[in-house]
Amino acid sequence: MKILKFAAIDIGSNAIRLLFSNVVENGSGRPSFRKIDLIRVPIRLGDDAFSDQKISKNKEKALITAMNAFKSLMEVHDVIGYKACATSAMREAKNGKDIIKKIKKATDIDIKIIDGKEEAQIIFATHIAEQIHKHSTYLYIDVGGGSTELSLFARRKCVASKSFDIGTLRLLKDTVQEKEWKALKNWVSQKTKPYRSSLAAIGSGGNINKLYKMAMKKKWEPLGKKKLENLYEQLNTYTYEERVTQLHLNEDRADVIIPAAEIFLEIMNYSEIKKIYVPKIGVADGLIHELYREHKNKK
Repeated sequence: MKILKFAAIDIGSNAIRLLFSNVVENGSGRPSFRKIDLIRVPIRLGDDAFSDQKISKNKEKALITAMNAFKSLMEVHDVIGYKACATSAMREAKNGKDIIKKIKKATDIDIKIIDGKEEAQIIFATHIAEQIHKHSTYLYIDVGGGSTELSLFARRKCVASKSFDIGTLRLLKDTVQEKEWKALKNWVSQKTKPYRSSLAAIGSGGNINKLYKMAMKKKWEPLGKKKLENLYEQLNTYTYEERVTQLHLNEDRADVIIPAAEIFLEIMNYSEIKKIYVPKIGVADGLIHELYREHKNKK
């Protein structure tokens, strides 16, 4: 048996994450991916990027501080490799590339700003659809603070993928244009039409993970659309303060969870999907899979 340790950094619009994972090779030919630890820091780069198209000095300072801490943690864990990527907020910020250079100078961490298509491909690298049912068709939905990534799986292959500038922070700031909603509806309606008789959804992101937990579902048990609608309606009966104090949601989760549920429900309506699986995976998990594949190719 051989154990390889990798790290992945996901710089999102709502939070940044550092994931440590072990890849266990036991001679069976199929490695086992095991999460060790996940550190999440709610910096919310999208607060600036989606309103001012620029990351503020305060957010920049917080990000560099966090990345220095991440570097130290990776050294302590003695990882054999890491990958770091930034998504929607850093894509939109005019000073995003300059901040990436400053982080490189201060921490020696290389960060790649990826587009929506690359983001979907990274998540696709987890092969999560194969773990649920290899013959079914799935619409993979990843809802973030700045964008929503969609990938359509049919018979273990990704047949279509698209990114839309519709995210939880954009909705809170009322910066999502109506034409973007129409583009989302048209894409989902057209791409899923041939598969609707056997179509289910796979959801990722912190908000759907929390909604799944609130629904008290067992692992791999799908969340029904009706139950998701009930949760959405229930959350709307609480104020922001009540969602924090009574539902015990984190401060940076209590506001974005409602627009996230709205996005998932709209997509499920457009595609006539009745259930969604929530395997709790995301961009960081995909980066770990990519790291392992590249490590094996080098060998």
